[in-house]
Amino acid sequence: MDPLRVLVVDDSALYRKFVSEVLQEAEGVEVVGTAINGRIALEKIEQLQPDLLTLDLEMPELDGLGVLRHLQETHSSVGAIVLSALSAEGATATTRALDAGAFDFALKPTGNSPQASIAELKQSLLPKAHAFAETKSRRGSQRQAKPHLFTTPSDHEVALCDSHVARANPRILAIGVSTGGPKALMELIPLLPASFPIPIVLVQHMPPVFTKTLADELNRHSKINVVEAQHGDALRPGTVYIAPGGKQMKLERKGLSTSVVIADDPPERNCRPSVDYLFRSVSDIYGGDVLACILTGMGDDGLLGCKLLKRRGAIVMAQNEATCVVYGMPRQIVDSNLADCVLPLEKIGEEMLRLTGQETSTCR
Repeated sequence: MDPLRVLVVDDSALYRKFVSEVLQEAEGVEVVGTAINGRIALEKIEQLQPDLLTLDLEMPELDGLGVLRHLQETHSSVGAIVLSALSAEGATATTRALDAGAFDFALKPTGNSPQASIAELKQSLLPKAHAFAETKSRRGSQRQAKPHLFTTPSDHEVALCDSHVARANPRILAIGVSTGGPKALMELIPLLPASFPIPIVLVQHMPPVFTKTLADELNRHSKINVVEAQHGDALRPGTVYIAPGGKQMKLERKGLSTSVVIADDPPERNCRPSVDYLFRSVSDIYGGDVLACILTGMGDDGLLGCKLLKRRGAIVMAQNEATCVVYGMPRQIVDSNLADCVLPLEKIGEEMLRLTGQETSTCR
């Protein structure tokens, strides 16, 4: 496989050095150049034909958002991983960047030494660069083998969706998502009505601050209420509770009320918040009366939780390969034969409505 060609774009010479050094040491990655602002980056994209940009957002002449918008307008296949500061301003800009087509984001290092900063970058940036390379390779293979895969769900997917409708009676919707999640959620959550009859609990793999920004952004665009969950929140129908970044979230039943517990418990599968951690408590409280959905993302978080739910009789949905940014988490569900529904993103909201009695049309 050809190496992943990366252009490093940042107005900071220090960050350009750190990012370049980390990427140059990675197997299967080639740094083809650097750029000090967005305008120069666009020129170098034409000259160097990179596959991927590492992209600072705040730059003179043309910022990172400007670069992303240009790539969208020109239908460029060049991907971008945004480097973001861990701040409210950084989270807001990153959310906009993801909506503008960025593949993912990594946090800018805050180490007290060059060695510490490089170690942070290796941990946050390299897995996402490798995930982009895998996704690029997968999509290239799909285009050669199945030219229409990106627009038409397979008969198998639709058949799976149709075969389990009669037995669904969920009392809660539980969602797990990672890479590609903010954009997927921005498409999915606004489809749900304010009258949605059950609560929704959601894990999106993100750092602190970013989950609050995501919740606020989704809330602005949705009829349903979307909040970053707080310890002690009582679950209510028609509300989405997003697990706060850097914390674990589970549910607790007291009498007739179910509430949110936010904890500092350790990461699971390197994830905090963790889908498995949340889904265990959902299974304990609601048994089989659960609609679970695994969307785009790296890794296998959610697999163990879905196994528990499936044993209790829950309905499990998975996003299909063609519409995932990264087909990691859903693949684990599908390959383990846990999925009752395997659907393109644009059909998932409709199916959620139907399985909760909100819509009578079929998922076709």
